[in-house]
Amino acid sequence: MRRFWVASGVGTAVFVCFVALLLVGTYSAAAGLATGGGRHTGLAKGAVPAKYQALVQTWGNLCPTLTPAVLAAQLYQESGWDPDVVSHADARGIAQFIPETWRRYGIDGDKDGDRDIWDPNDAIPSAASYDCAVAADVEGMPGDPVKNMLAAYNAGPGAVIQYRGVPPYRETKNYVKVITTLAKSFARPVGRLAPSRQAAGAIYFAQKKLGTPYLWGGNGTPDQNGRFDCSGLTQAAYRTVGIELPRVANDQYNAGPHPSRDELLPGDLVFFSDDLTNSREIRHVGLYVGGGYMINAPYTGAVIRFDKIDTPDYFGATRVTKDGAEALPTPPPGGDSA
Repeated sequence: MRRFWVASGVGTAVFVCFVALLLVGTYSAAAGLATGGGRHTGLAKGAVPAKYQALVQTWGNLCPTLTPAVLAAQLYQESGWDPDVVSHADARGIAQFIPETWRRYGIDGDKDGDRDIWDPNDAIPSAASYDCAVAADVEGMPGDPVKNMLAAYNAGPGAVIQYRGVPPYRETKNYVKVITTLAKSFARPVGRLAPSRQAAGAIYFAQKKLGTPYLWGGNGTPDQNGRFDCSGLTQAAYRTVGIELPRVANDQYNAGPHPSRDELLPGDLVFFSDDLTNSREIRHVGLYVGGGYMINAPYTGAVIRFDKIDTPDYFGATRVTKDGAEALPTPPPGGDSA
């Protein structure tokens, strides 16, 4: 369990007033900040596991329609970065190729003399090659080229050509929305992100839980005497404002784009890990309230409280969005962090 350093000499009542002032500042800042739109370059810190980051960064630039963030979003959606997973449809490996598609599009990405569907060094380059192949098939169709590529990946190029853009299939339209939304969580933002409109409500909920004893696996239910663990608290806080987060901390990291440390605003989720190169290893989350502090449920024997975020295991932050949360895989891939 991670240790926390509690602010000495600062009472809860003072902190409540402090949080109220921060929330006023949040909405004042909202009027003056640019939105998070525009181009994205590179990958967010640690969003892609370190052992795959170079592959995703290199092959995600294989053609103009593909980006590293889009490729990362596809791999996360397909497998949750698990190179050994097999689906009920016999889709295999980190890129979830079915054998028939692999025979046509699989490549020897690492030039070791074989094409191994289970080897990420082959499967990730093959996924990028497949994306670019279908992008070329539908080049010139009306609409957004990235969305057309993703639609062709899901429904086949023929459907995109037939409908001259994303076909009206529910599954395909949802796939396009999910991947383009998830990509925002894997991209390193350019410019400042829009403040969260739900921040005040989430903090209000968490603030009311200050002093509640921690419970591993706690969801705040009556049979648990209203107790929480770290991700149970953040999940419950955002549920009160209409956003359903995953239960596990490392899955909550992908529920939106990632502000830098100096761009944090109240309501952002802040994450902690012993491995600062891999979001799948995140094991703790708190709700940022400003001034370098968060509300969190720290560990067994402690209570929900304010703690500093600037510790050696600080990983990064997520500005939760409703679309971002809804785009996450269901059930979420892997992980058992609190």
